[in-house]
Amino acid sequence: MKQFLAFVRKEFYHVLRDRRTLLILFGMPIAQILIFGFALTNEVKDSEILVVDYARDDASQALLTRIGASRYFDIRQAALSHKEILGTFQKGKIKAVVVFPANFNADLLHTNKAQVQIVTDASDVNTANMITNYLSSIILDYQNQLNENLQMPYRITPEVRMLYNPQLKGAHGFVPGVMALVLLLVSVMMTAISIVREKETGTMEILLVSPFKPVLVIFAKAFPYLALSLVNVTAILLLSVFVLDLPVKGSVGLLFAESTLFIITCLALGIFISIKTDSQQIAMLISLMGMLLPTMMFSGFLFPIENVPVPLQIISNIVPSKWFYIIVKSIMIKGLGLSALWKETLILLGMTVFLLLVSLKSFKIRLQ
Repeated sequence: MKQFLAFVRKEFYHVLRDRRTLLILFGMPIAQILIFGFALTNEVKDSEILVVDYARDDASQALLTRIGASRYFDIRQAALSHKEILGTFQKGKIKAVVVFPANFNADLLHTNKAQVQIVTDASDVNTANMITNYLSSIILDYQNQLNENLQMPYRITPEVRMLYNPQLKGAHGFVPGVMALVLLLVSVMMTAISIVREKETGTMEILLVSPFKPVLVIFAKAFPYLALSLVNVTAILLLSVFVLDLPVKGSVGLLFAESTLFIITCLALGIFISIKTDSQQIAMLISLMGMLLPTMMFSGFLFPIENVPVPLQIISNIVPSKWFYIIVKSIMIKGLGLSALWKETLILLGMTVFLLLVSLKSFKIRLQ
């Protein structure tokens, strides 16, 4: 046990004195959680829209007040012709234009019907759809307020509830995905590179002929990355709660336990890669490209898995980050417990045991 702790302490010293390693371990997770949490979001915030109000009456001003009160839009008003509106879109600064026709209030009072034109820049389809839906919702809400004192037969009003994320915040989807992505990349890559580095420098031969068991040498090199990855989990959760306003609804202890299991799975994968490769470049290429694309494509946090072909859906089941993403999302957002997540937990546990057994069987005491 003393020998094992001595090897672990040696590896900690090696990691902590390497600034590049520390940057990868702690800089990358913090940068990714902030980038995904704020920049890569499916929400529309402070989008500049142009309002052309030909009516300038009470109804148009009341509706403009509602639009301006929303945090989604930054309103600019102007009196433009339709040709000038097209030129404004060509400059790329305006996402949408709302046009109120003349006699807007009069049409609403006398004919019970009035039109509002919404023109969006559909070169970005997702943003255009979001803006259109937001504006339509505000207009519908104003219309319902006007109809409160009117008797309208056969009136059907749908009541929509968004469970777990009523404000449709993008952080609810991105934070669990970023946790899976960061822990997978850091744990797999750093473990694989650190072990392969010993092969390239020739120090692995010295470690293998030492009185210490060779298998424990590998585990001792992986143990510091387990501890440092748990520090990353803590940092991500603190940023999620205090910066991104995403509280943990479920058990924090269970979340850390599941994160520990996932980290061990990733460390086992890193050990397997290090055993099969002989250079740091190859280990880094496999760890980055081989893990990054499957995590982003098949974990479900960027693209729904149901949208991909069935063969790819089957392949996604062997990606560990898919199951960890489900676990984190269920604990943090839905507040579920182990009784609802036992299947995903067993899958990760099975992957860990399989990778460790294959790695130990493939591990060669002699390098040559």
